[in-house]
Amino acid sequence: MAIAGSAPRLSLGRAYGRLWRVWVRRHWPMILAALALTGIYAATSAALVRMTVWLVDAFEARDAAAIAWAPWVVIAVALARGGSLYAQAMLSNRVLATIEMDMQRSMHDALLAADLARMQAEAPAAYAARFTADIDLVRIVMQQIATGMVNIATVIGAFGQMLLIDWQMTLGVMAIFAAALVPVSRIGARLNRIARRTQAQIAAMTAQVNEGLAGARLAKTYRLEGYLAAAAGRAFDALRRLKVRTMDTRAAIDPVLEVLGGLALAALIAFVGWRIAGGASSLGDFSGFLAGLAIASQPLRKLGNLYGGMMQGLAALERIYTLLDTPNRVVDRPGARPLPPVRGAIRFEGVGFVYPDGTRALEGIDLDIAPGQHVALVGRSGAGKSSLFNLIPRLYDPTEGRVTIDGHDLRDVTLDSLRDQIALVSQDTVLLTDTVAANIGFGRPGATRAEIEAAARAAAAHDFIKALPHGYDTVLGAEGGSFSGGERQRLAIARAILRNAPILLLDEPTSALDAESEAQIRAALARLTRGRTTLVIAHRLATVRGSDLICAMDGGRIVEIGTHAELLARGGLYAELYRLQFRETD
Repeated sequence: MAIAGSAPRLSLGRAYGRLWRVWVRRHWPMILAALALTGIYAATSAALVRMTVWLVDAFEARDAAAIAWAPWVVIAVALARGGSLYAQAMLSNRVLATIEMDMQRSMHDALLAADLARMQAEAPAAYAARFTADIDLVRIVMQQIATGMVNIATVIGAFGQMLLIDWQMTLGVMAIFAAALVPVSRIGARLNRIARRTQAQIAAMTAQVNEGLAGARLAKTYRLEGYLAAAAGRAFDALRRLKVRTMDTRAAIDPVLEVLGGLALAALIAFVGWRIAGGASSLGDFSGFLAGLAIASQPLRKLGNLYGGMMQGLAALERIYTLLDTPNRVVDRPGARPLPPVRGAIRFEGVGFVYPDGTRALEGIDLDIAPGQHVALVGRSGAGKSSLFNLIPRLYDPTEGRVTIDGHDLRDVTLDSLRDQIALVSQDTVLLTDTVAANIGFGRPGATRAEIEAAARAAAAHDFIKALPHGYDTVLGAEGGSFSGGERQRLAIARAILRNAPILLLDEPTSALDAESEAQIRAALARLTRGRTTLVIAHRLATVRGSDLICAMDGGRIVEIGTHAELLARGGLYAELYRLQFRETD
């Protein structure tokens, strides 16, 4: 599965600078405390180097008092070193967990506010991967950065003491390690390229698995298990290859640093041996310098790996920023006014619509709908019915012409005020993981329990709700639990009744229902549509015969308009569709 869109290329500084400004900087008190603890840890690293010089000199001088004190000093340094490291890790973990949560909230809020075009640009599972794989990678990198602060402090403390012992020798060692910057930076750039592909492949793999599991009934009925297993296997294998490449590439960092560390040690032995032979240095100085190099070498190696990790994290941050920064197409215009309470007169004036991918869906739509009128949209699949439908709540904006309600251009009014006056009943009823009462109450936040129950009675849903283990307080499971299609539809109708909006949109509300359920739904819909401007999409033409107006659509145009009897008499598209369904003229 291809993942739509691509993340913009950002520099390391810009990507992590934004991470700091938006999510990290607000935690500065805890960060300062962690830095103070890091300073203590660095001081203990410097103390270890100084202690080595002191102990070797004490042993050479056979200083019994100094030797007696040495174990206690070592214990004190170890306690300070371990305690500061543990406290720093605890503070860092709390900050990192909070930052992770804040980033997830920001992404979730951005998706909730996104318009339909953005939401449909990628598979839901691909978006979900942003909250798991991408965030996990960023969290791991932030953990490495927190550890990197400790490593930097350790290196500074160790090299600081080494400079005091012999500054010439220290500069030579530093020059050797600085040579590692060239190969490590090249490895990091390669890791970033692989990470981009890896994160995209994780999203594709997640979408592939989700599609296979969601289509389990189809897979078993048509014996597609082998096909789905092969498709998922290819996705798994592609991800495996990318992960192996990542691990192989990262594995090159340690050998580079290992070789350079060996060169530094060899140079140290040669140089110090020459200095000691000439009397310019002592065995204590050599031991202290060697201890400093030993203390600094492991943190230096981790810092080399940190750069590679940050380059991988850059790929995840770019994908996260793309989600946050992609602009919506449907937004409130500057100066948009709230839509006043409407009667429900809807007008399409020369409306055309082209999807973002360039597909033309509507062309030359002119349609007047009077307040309280019941209008049906019929036609073959792909005729443009849903596209026309979606323009009313501004899920999309027309690319040509305009849509008005009571004379108000929909692009001149606020989205919230527009959608507050529209209710929707769809063939795909969405039930959230909450109580039955809450799922109905979403139609009008703040509604009382009495109003919710009255809406349920009007939708013929009260009886089956009361039969649930906890009635209206029963918590629904994923996607509505074990409710039948008819019961789910009646809950959706109850939600729409509670909303009490002047405009009602019905999208195949009785599709795939048995005769008994359809009869109950029709009765509930009759109560719901009374006195409201209603648009209904229907493939089952028997459900729209009583409509005030029927619009037959084909190729993105309204090709016929009239009542059921008028369109049958005309013998055009509607009559053809009707005959195909009923095999006879009404």
